[in-house]
Amino acid sequence: MKNAICAATLLLGLAAGTANAQVVVLGGGIAEDCYEAAKFETVSPRKGAEICTRAIELEAMKPSNRAATFTNRGVLQMRAGLYEKALSDYATAKRIRPDTGETYLNEGAALIFLERYDEALQSLDQAIALGSKDMHAAYYNRALAREKLDDVEGAYYDFRRALELKPDWELAEWQLSRFEVSTN
Repeated sequence: MKNAICAATLLLGLAAGTANAQVVVLGGGIAEDCYEAAKFETVSPRKGAEICTRAIELEAMKPSNRAATFTNRGVLQMRAGLYEKALSDYATAKRIRPDTGETYLNEGAALIFLERYDEALQSLDQAIALGSKDMHAAYYNRALAREKLDDVEGAYYDFRRALELKPDWELAEWQLSRFEVSTN
């Protein structure tokens, strides 16, 4: 089974974008349906979260799969606008497997939605330190948080790093176009 830990990219800090960082594990069943709901948006976010809940309650899983399933349910909760529930799922996933950068990336995204920018920076710093598979999104989201905290220079450099990691990313290009760089 492919069971993903999906990373949310924030669009201007207001809307969730694509989810696409995966961790491949062996297994199957309802947890795989949860992964597919999060990755491919095969059902509504609420229906997907229900599928993940069934997987958590009914399936025996390796710790890595269990952590991934909590993270995937968190992604679906976040898409439904249930940010506190998403944060609860990310906290559980981190307790099970604290070394997965994608969980911290998603946690940072949820914290940005909640306008808790200082906490978002901590989560996104950890996502970067752990080598999230979706590093461009981690830098992009960290740039959003930095800009909200009036760290314009830090935001600029993070947007640049996001674009370096994902060349031709129109969203990062647009963000950078808002900046005027002077040598003073």
